[in-house]
Amino acid sequence: LQESDSRFQVSYLESKTDADYQGNIETFIDDDYDLIICVGYMLATATKEAAEANPDQKFAIIDDSSIDLPNVACLMFAQEQASYLVGLVAGSVTESKTVGYVQGMVSDAMNQFGVGYIAGVLEACPEAEVLQYNANNFGDIAGGSTAAKDMITKGADVIYHAAGGTGIGVINTCAEEGIWAIGVDTDQSTLAPDYVITSAMKRVDVASQDISKAVADGTYEAGVHLYDLS
Repeated sequence: LQESDSRFQVSYLESKTDADYQGNIETFIDDDYDLIICVGYMLATATKEAAEANPDQKFAIIDDSSIDLPNVACLMFAQEQASYLVGLVAGSVTESKTVGYVQGMVSDAMNQFGVGYIAGVLEACPEAEVLQYNANNFGDIAGGSTAAKDMITKGADVIYHAAGGTGIGVINTCAEEGIWAIGVDTDQSTLAPDYVITSAMKRVDVASQDISKAVADGTYEAGVHLYDLS
């Protein structure tokens, strides 16, 4: 963003644990940033509290639509649509007619990934079996690897993950075992170029750029902004 438009100064803070959310948000409030983008539904509570306490501060949150405040834009994605497309790919290339899906955590938003993927797989290969695993963790590389190994043992020859860092373990194991992996959110082919057949890209970058430009242009709007294939 700042490379293409000199109006912008961009900074970020990474939260190591849940306890960091509030402090990181407060840091950007104190530094007087025009917009604070909070990434992930797990920041919903901290974002809402900060927005209520600072009504003149503009916020955006990724993957949460629960906050109804005049200074919070909720950037949502029809992730079931992108997942459906990669499901079509998985159903088209599977030879064993067994594919896998590893999810980072159970929630309404996260479940949409699985719903779309399964629908796509069955559209392309109605007789396919979709093995499913909930890691309950977005940062467990070893757990992702174990889940993938189990699915491969059961015959899976394509595995899709929507599991954040846990998915790195999924992709690594798919590459080690010589089967197809499907990435998520961004183009993850760089992790295993010969084995990541595609990725369900969300384009958080586009949404973040849009809302940032809206703030700069004076056209910022709170509420839900839905990004889909259209």
